[in-house]
Amino acid sequence: MVIANFGGLFLQFGSIIDVLFQLENLGFFAFVLPFLLVFAIVYGILQAVHIFGDNKAVHIIIGVVLGLMSIRLPFFADFLTEVTPRLGVGLTILLVLLILVGLFTPKKSTSAILWILFAVGAIIAIVVIVQTSNVLGYLGIGAFSSEIIGWIVMIAVLIGVIVAVVAGKGEREGGEEGYGPLWPAILGQGKPPK
Repeated sequence: MVIANFGGLFLQFGSIIDVLFQLENLGFFAFVLPFLLVFAIVYGILQAVHIFGDNKAVHIIIGVVLGLMSIRLPFFADFLTEVTPRLGVGLTILLVLLILVGLFTPKKSTSAILWILFAVGAIIAIVVIVQTSNVLGYLGIGAFSSEIIGWIVMIAVLIGVIVAVVAGKGEREGGEEGYGPLWPAILGQGKPPK
């Protein structure tokens, strides 16, 4: 009997997409998730900086109040709806860059690589903010900004590649140790090039 009721409940939704649509119709994405996000961020900051001491009740009350006030108007939910997919794409790009940097660069040139990754992260943040502001109508630049953003990203990648090559050559002259794990596989030998 219980299994039949559970099966009927599952068939009522049908798929994960239907479950997500049901949650969206209930206001889960517009109210519950933004509230939880603001509450968690405010509570975490208050716990870290100890403005009100270690009084968790005060931290919870402030987090709840700011969370509820942030969802009062639909502006915050609209902003989160636009910014989170772009932020996810930007974080994925950074993750792929970190993996590639870890595989193909000398281990001793970490300072130059960190600056490159910081620059790429800053460019991604600017692109996310500009595109989100453009969609929400804050900048009013239109399609012209997409071309500018594309050129900025392409120039930054080119500069990053040049800096990585220059930093890699300087490290390569110093010794053989410290290369990424794919050098032997790429070159077909046990040691990296001199």
